[in-house]
Amino acid sequence: MDTYYFDNGATTKVKQEVLDEMIPYFSEEYGNPSSIYSLARNAKKGIEEAREKVANLIGAKKNEIYFVGCGSEADNTALKGIAYSKRNKGNHIITTKIEHPAILNSCKFLEKQGFEITYLNVDEKGFINLDELRKTIKKETILISVMFANNEIGTIEPIEEIAQIAKDNDIIFHTDAVQAVGNVKINVQEMKIDMLSLSGHKIYGPKGVGALYVREGIDFEKFINGGHQEKNKRAGTENTAGIIGLGKAAELAKTNLETHIQNMKNLRDYYIEEVQKNISNIKINGPLNARLPGNSNISFLGINANDLLLELDNVGICASSGSACTSNDPTPSHVLTAIGLNSDEIKGALRITLGEFNTKEEIDYLVQNLKEAVQKLRL
Repeated sequence: MDTYYFDNGATTKVKQEVLDEMIPYFSEEYGNPSSIYSLARNAKKGIEEAREKVANLIGAKKNEIYFVGCGSEADNTALKGIAYSKRNKGNHIITTKIEHPAILNSCKFLEKQGFEITYLNVDEKGFINLDELRKTIKKETILISVMFANNEIGTIEPIEEIAQIAKDNDIIFHTDAVQAVGNVKINVQEMKIDMLSLSGHKIYGPKGVGALYVREGIDFEKFINGGHQEKNKRAGTENTAGIIGLGKAAELAKTNLETHIQNMKNLRDYYIEEVQKNISNIKINGPLNARLPGNSNISFLGINANDLLLELDNVGICASSGSACTSNDPTPSHVLTAIGLNSDEIKGALRITLGEFNTKEEIDYLVQNLKEAVQKLRL
């Protein structure tokens, strides 16, 4: 049976060009980048070239990119690194109720360490209120962390405005851009972003590698101790092949960005229109504009999305009822709860996230099987 993959928000397929660039670093250029002989220098050179490519994707300087193990590590490093380095200035951090668990659980950890966390509300489309943000700031505020785009409902927050508010108040601004990088035009310098998290496997690169952008001049505490890798900020022998893959994926994302965004918008809009035509009693969650181009989140009322996912899996379709990081959590989605959905709407919410390998024909197959599954489950 063929596989029809519509869960690109959870992970993406590694592109062949990315894999081809990685392979030599497993068996030919296998030197430890921290050593001094030529085999090691070749690996180090590859890492630095990858750093340049990642920097180019988000408009950063090469020396502002730190390689880490994943997006979650980047988020942990940003929050804990700033919290501990700025502790003498204050202990207050502002975030939102719809962040990724890597942010929310880091905040819960920091609360136990004596930090005060404010969790901003969002409206029914997932947007924060900028006036509420301004009112929440106090002299002890050291960090504002707001995700660039939500992983469940696709909402793209007003990042430039948030960054400006932070700058006006001499507060560091971090954004979890794991879902946004490669799907939205980002220039950290123009947007005044101080710190940004990204992950390789969301942009057709490998799992197990990510990056943290930190604006030049901002200091942060490391929380992995050991050697002096990554400018003494992230100890551990580098995942050379993974970093090379992330670099190539970033290079391809930069080259294809405008075409990719438009193609994803076209496919997403076609999917939503076809669902609206063919299936009754639905609710589209999140905004229609200011949304990730490949993201759709629709509640099919009167059914359980997990039952729907099983029906789709029987015909080779991969989809999601929310974030992959919370798929084993029986509690209702914190994102859908925060935007005010009732229990029936939350229970029936299906997330479809499109990617570069999806086609219009695949969407037709998806909608037809969705229609049949919904009809069956509503009997």
